[in-house]
Amino acid sequence: MSTMVPTEAEVVDLGCSECSLLKKLKFHREVELLAGVDINGTKVRKKMHGLAPISTDYLQPSYDQLRIELYQGSVTQRDARLRGFDLVTSIELIEHLTLADVESFSEVVFGYMAPVAAIVSTPNSDFNPLLPGLAGFRHSDHKFEWTREEFRTWALKVCLEFGYEVEFTGVGQAPSGQQERVGFCTQIGVFRQLGGRDGCNMLLGDNAEDVFTYTLLYSINYPSLRDNNTLRRVLVCEVLYWAEKLKSGWMEEKTGKRNGTYTLCQTAGGGEGCLSERCMEMEENQTACGAEMRSLVEQCGKSVSEDQEEKDEEVFWPNFQRQENSCTLRRCVSVPLDVLWSCCPKVSALSGSLSNLRHLLMDDPEVKLSQDGAAVLINYQEQELEEEDYNDLEDSGFAEAIQHSFTAEQEEDWEANV
Repeated sequence: MSTMVPTEAEVVDLGCSECSLLKKLKFHREVELLAGVDINGTKVRKKMHGLAPISTDYLQPSYDQLRIELYQGSVTQRDARLRGFDLVTSIELIEHLTLADVESFSEVVFGYMAPVAAIVSTPNSDFNPLLPGLAGFRHSDHKFEWTREEFRTWALKVCLEFGYEVEFTGVGQAPSGQQERVGFCTQIGVFRQLGGRDGCNMLLGDNAEDVFTYTLLYSINYPSLRDNNTLRRVLVCEVLYWAEKLKSGWMEEKTGKRNGTYTLCQTAGGGEGCLSERCMEMEENQTACGAEMRSLVEQCGKSVSEDQEEKDEEVFWPNFQRQENSCTLRRCVSVPLDVLWSCCPKVSALSGSLSNLRHLLMDDPEVKLSQDGAAVLINYQEQELEEEDYNDLEDSGFAEAIQHSFTAEQEEDWEANV
């Protein structure tokens, strides 16, 4: 398959029937558009939903794009939507056509659709005597079954008329000693357009009428990271997952289970104050990020009035004591974006750069960023901290930490790490 079509190829299966071939082709990543055509729309409708994306396609979308389209129509009729495909397949189809329809098939496929390559298979009647109990054709709907010579004659005529070359092969070998005499059970012609894609483009530049005779039965776009909405959704899931993982590390450290600290933010009333430690290096082989954490204190959150800020400092920051009738605290852990970007390979791969990571997260309703956009804020825990927790914070030196915000110079240093 990979030798037949280029990257980002368009492939159409004529006579797709129950979509068996299409279900196999959809796993080839070089296929970007996969189409199927069959005259029996009822049969296609019964099987078409088997081509739909499954849950893992949405949970772990790739950068590859795939669109699937299924049509009801006759291969003897033209439809402009199928012109210029990279590959056309016709598997066990032409023997169901009358010889007059085979002529129309040739003109439609090789003259009008003009694919870069085509694969046509049909039964080989030379092989029929080896099939036990067979009398007549292999199927009641077959209008003919060609010998190898008859198939070769038709194929070479197509090449001369429409500018192709053909290679003959097949599947289903005869018993030992009889292969040369009877050939393959099914004979195959692999057609390649002379001039390749350039020759195809020249043919498509003619003034052929654009006609639309097929009925579209089904179309679906597979989720792809090239789509901004899909990319943002996957990135947000990764960011929230790793931010929670990093927060859990801080909470484990707080209970004495490991070393390293994270940012602790507190919010009261309408204003938000944040005292933070950035995790920079985490213990090797102890977490998926593979580094220990070091501290940097910073202030984040929504701006508040001087009166409110003064009140917050008096009530919460110097002594971290809860006072009666005070507003309920809302606490969160602040995980810097540069830590997420440097620690988590998938986050960096999805975002491409630190600035793009911040841009993609900026307006997402599921993500809460600090005021300067430098960190993701994750809820600390549902229940309030116990009194001893506040004492621990006071003893740790948080209360004397200086306020910090990113300057333009630091922003440049931040981006330089990308």
